[in-house]
Amino acid sequence: MTDFTMKTDADGVAVITWDVAGKSMNVLSRDAFEMVETLIDQALADDAVKGVVITSGKETFAGGMDLNVLASIRQESGDDPAKGLFDFTMNGHRILRKLERAGMDPKTNKGGKPVACAITGTCMGIGTEIALACHRRFMADNPKAKIGLPEILVGIFPGGGGTTRYSRMVGAMAAAPVLLEGRTLDPAKARSAQLVDEVVPAGELLEKAKEWVLSATDADIVKPWDQKGWKMPGGAPYHPAGFMTFVGASAMINGKTKGVYPAAKALLSAVYEGALVPFDTALTIEARWFTSVLMNPSSSAMIRSLFINKEALEKGANRPSVDDQKVRKVGILGAGMMGAGIAYVSANAGIEVVLIDNAQEAADRGKSYSADLLDKGMARKKVTQEKKDQVLGRITATTDYAALDGCDLIVEAVFEDVSVKAEVTKKTEAVIPEDAIFATNTSTLPITELAKASARPEQFIGIHFFSPVDKMMLVEIIRGEKTGDVAVAKALDFVRQIRKTPIVVNDARFFYANRCIIPYINEGIRMVKEGVAPALIENAAKLVGMPLGPLQLTDETSIDLGVKIAKATKAAMGDAYDDSVDELLFWMEAEGRLGRKANAGFYTYDEKGKRLGLWDGLADKYPLAEDQPDLIEVQHRLLFAQVLEAVRALEDEVLMDIREGDVGAILGWGFAPWSGGPFSWLDILGAPYAADRCDQLTKAYGARFTTPDLLREMADKGQSFYGRFGPEAKAAA
Repeated sequence: MTDFTMKTDADGVAVITWDVAGKSMNVLSRDAFEMVETLIDQALADDAVKGVVITSGKETFAGGMDLNVLASIRQESGDDPAKGLFDFTMNGHRILRKLERAGMDPKTNKGGKPVACAITGTCMGIGTEIALACHRRFMADNPKAKIGLPEILVGIFPGGGGTTRYSRMVGAMAAAPVLLEGRTLDPAKARSAQLVDEVVPAGELLEKAKEWVLSATDADIVKPWDQKGWKMPGGAPYHPAGFMTFVGASAMINGKTKGVYPAAKALLSAVYEGALVPFDTALTIEARWFTSVLMNPSSSAMIRSLFINKEALEKGANRPSVDDQKVRKVGILGAGMMGAGIAYVSANAGIEVVLIDNAQEAADRGKSYSADLLDKGMARKKVTQEKKDQVLGRITATTDYAALDGCDLIVEAVFEDVSVKAEVTKKTEAVIPEDAIFATNTSTLPITELAKASARPEQFIGIHFFSPVDKMMLVEIIRGEKTGDVAVAKALDFVRQIRKTPIVVNDARFFYANRCIIPYINEGIRMVKEGVAPALIENAAKLVGMPLGPLQLTDETSIDLGVKIAKATKAAMGDAYDDSVDELLFWMEAEGRLGRKANAGFYTYDEKGKRLGLWDGLADKYPLAEDQPDLIEVQHRLLFAQVLEAVRALEDEVLMDIREGDVGAILGWGFAPWSGGPFSWLDILGAPYAADRCDQLTKAYGARFTTPDLLREMADKGQSFYGRFGPEAKAAA
């Protein structure tokens, strides 16, 4: 069965239906795009066909291009991958340009056949670019449906003509939210933004599109840029208004991307340069910039981590081969911020929830957290009263452990204390079914140690949520020494149900995420003690793609939490513990500067909690050094502090899949997304350079930068992480 089929009705309207067999959403393959051209040619050559409607056989319209196609083209192109990618992109432009011109005379713009797009539901990427090439776009009135061009979010930009067409439709400034921010819009907002022309009831979608095709005139189907006298909306680059637009857009891009995301700059360049030339030349310029971005290792790494690897993990790439473990009823112990957040995402996913705390008032307060989030959704018109009632109706807030009867999964989220967790574990196991899985939500405590309180250690597992639970996409699943496959599968299936991305790691102190993020924070604090300007530390981090500098991150997570972790770690590690940052942290705590929650930390805050700037008092305690380090030196200290722990986690078999290491780093703590994650970044640098840089950092700053044996071995052999540990390498082994 082909992805596209065409049927002409009695009125002469050829309906091309996109319906990829075996997929919940249409994605465009290379062969399918060639089929589109074949069907277009047939429709244009058939005198009985008066016009064309392109639609979908699914409730959604399109999920975009299969990004694996781009990787395959690169591989097939041998020594000249840029030419292969450019030719592929230009061929796509040629097909959509044929669709857009629809057989009209090149001189008179007459004689073409109208082409409408009937968008059944969510439409992304190349699906939107196909729609933009059509003469009129109809979208079903479904507020849950979205349409957009979100390619920028995975490190590329719309290269199928979407950048050129949409910026010429609405102007560079109006196009920015869709193109540069990757915003997706519901049908009503999409109509206002001119992504679609009409929003109609779903049952009338195809009928309305056909009606327009049969009534369209020659003038209705000529795009503005193909008409004489067309001018760029908002002004071309050398028009006074256009000049200000592009100056502002350049400043905005550099302000948001800090210069580390090549796709945003390339997109703006394609729009700017394309606005100065005829439309077909502009498409060529777009294709060249698109190829340039695809050839940049950053885009390849982002596509691999944020699309291919993320999707594979969400589909259960590392799930044990056991029966379906879908959660029906979850019991949550502890109604604090974490427990309340877990209750909300569970109930929102349709799971029955029992939320338990020691006091009814605390349990009710935990449930009210969901009510508050739902109220905010209603204020934004994202949630209906009916939806709110349904979600809250699934949450039972109580102090009675007997209510846990019938739960097939327990998520314990009480105070981070081994004895407290042991007590609730025993109380819970006394009432829950024999086959129920018990998960502890902890960020630092070893799972194997906590499992000693359980009578069923094979059914005991760690599930580490990140705060705030409703916003953070990553969930870290930790397998203890005795954890069985069913428990792992249950945790994975639960994370899939609540629509988050899981990684599975083996038990060790701090697991994976905190193991890597704590050295990042500590390195920033070390530099403060050395006299490095705090502003240099913070801005160096942001200029290399970290969402927060280490000092701001410490304020956000709270300084007293850092002190608590330091004390617990020292107690556990003894003489092996490195206390080099404790002096500063303990002093800050004694000064009452606990971070944002106290409106005082490394930063100063106003009475409403707004961050004002770095605290001057740091310089009194730790004066600035006369000679400040180079920017790259600071950045390398901050990044290598993290990636070396990732490599050690792989060496120690805490991390079992480098895909989880990369995806987890980006989603869990925002590790420089442009790099694709720690292992992708090391592959971009190359193992020989990375090993040499570690040697330099070790000599200058100490043993914490010692080159891991695995990295040294890979440097000697000229290996890459994905070449040695990637899924293709594992499959070939």
